[in-house]
Amino acid sequence: MFFMFFLFGLGLLILNIVTSVWAYRDSLRKGQNSTYSLVVLIGTLFFPIVGLIVYIIIRND
Repeated sequence: MFFMFFLFGLGLLILNIVTSVWAYRDSLRKGQNSTYSLVVLIGTLFFPIVGLIVYIIIRND
């Protein structure tokens, strides 16, 4: 049972890292400066759900 919880937590951590790197690269690809992209990376790493939702909303501006 512990192993299943461990795998679930590890999967969520990997998903968080992958989505944070995607948001960072996407902001660079859209022509944002590196400081903005770094803020996006930190925001999505520490606030995964809220940070990703906010980034998706503001990314088209």
